[in-house]
Amino acid sequence: MDDGAFFFQGVSLLLPKQASPPTAMGMEVPVAYVRDFPSSGIFTIPSGAFSASISCVLVPPESPLPSSWQAVPVREVLAVLPDYLTDEIGPAARLLRAFHIAQWRRESRFCGSCGTQNTDASSEVCSGDAVCGSGVPIEFARLCPACGRMEFPRITPAVIVIITNDEGKVLLAHNKKFAPGIYSLIAGFTEAGENLEAAVARETREEIGIEISDIHYMISQPWPFPNSLMMGFSARYVSGTVKPDGVEIEDARWFSRDNLPQLPGAGSLSRWLIEQWLGEKS
Repeated sequence: MDDGAFFFQGVSLLLPKQASPPTAMGMEVPVAYVRDFPSSGIFTIPSGAFSASISCVLVPPESPLPSSWQAVPVREVLAVLPDYLTDEIGPAARLLRAFHIAQWRRESRFCGSCGTQNTDASSEVCSGDAVCGSGVPIEFARLCPACGRMEFPRITPAVIVIITNDEGKVLLAHNKKFAPGIYSLIAGFTEAGENLEAAVARETREEIGIEISDIHYMISQPWPFPNSLMMGFSARYVSGTVKPDGVEIEDARWFSRDNLPQLPGAGSLSRWLIEQWLGEKS
């Protein structure tokens, strides 16, 4: 959408109130609407795998929202988009790309080495040790004018796993950060020097005290809340008694297909993995 832009404020997508619920064509609104946000600017994300570049407007969190606009959490938008996970370069991927870069720009205003305010790097200042000519769009970089440090968008690898047992049940857990009654899958970040399969086994062991096997990769999803790339796995229970760690996980149990708790909402990899399991023959 050449004349459109994503408008973000915090973790929400901003839309004119007269707009219908977000759709493939309704998430990007005319760039001219930036007039409603005088303290905000426009930036452009290179096309990458997409057919066209993406324009974004980042509205400061403290800016009052005009009465003609509404804020819709990005997670809620994902829940109503078709093919949010399987369409690699569709509307959902475009939204996630824009939101990830928008957050990174907000968080990379200052150099992580010396604290000087960063500038946007350009091809004219790309030299020496800078990453140039290697397929990485230089427009993605922040450059420190004092020490020369360059920073690129952070992407943190994380794993999530659906664990089943020989009785045809699935292991679901309630994290302390979840809303009451919501149960989901075991997940966590990879550590330095650790491959993805090892992270799956370790997170499972640490959070609920059981051993698993047959760890297989299934699918991935960009998840910029704030900057993750979620990689989904399946695994089989081997041994041990389910025991929540009490730090992150408050409760964890085995559930059958006909006796499930409240599940995470649509739009997430966790829900997709559970839906895939539900569709299998017991």
